[in-house]
Amino acid sequence: MSSHDLLGGHAAPSFDDPLGMLRACHRRIEKQLATLDRLQRHLPEHGCDDDARAAARAIMRYFDTGAVNHHADEEASVFPRLVAARGEPARAVAERLEAEHRELAANWQRLRPLLAGIATGSRANLSPHDVTVTSEAYARHITVEEAELLPMAESAFDAATLQEIGREMAVRRNVDLDPVQR
Repeated sequence: MSSHDLLGGHAAPSFDDPLGMLRACHRRIEKQLATLDRLQRHLPEHGCDDDARAAARAIMRYFDTGAVNHHADEEASVFPRLVAARGEPARAVAERLEAEHRELAANWQRLRPLLAGIATGSRANLSPHDVTVTSEAYARHITVEEAELLPMAESAFDAATLQEIGREMAVRRNVDLDPVQR
């Protein structure tokens, strides 16, 4: 991704703003889901043309890496700290979101082989039902994260905690931070 976000040319959040990075990831997930929807509608008329294969590869690349890191960021770095800081209300939100992560992963496991076939040109269809189920599950999940999880984290975490989370996120992505950010 470039140094500007897609929504207005503002600099994308960095590891010094880990909660902003989580929000930005939501926008990337939504973008990939929109591509998935367009791909599903494109295939019946155009088959596995170059555009379809490229879209399938891009969707797989994102959900195989970015989405996996996003869930790990929350489960390993955000949820435990939030539960420690806010107790039962945070535990309920974290448990709900972890269950949704498992549902989203299961949805992805159904879609990925279909996309892999499209990417190689050996398959030319995608289940509208599976695309809808996945997109709707992500939409509900993102809504909960942005309405409950992130505001709770913003009120609970101090600058040192956010810095630790940002460092963990960088390590998860094999990004070496500047010495100043360590």
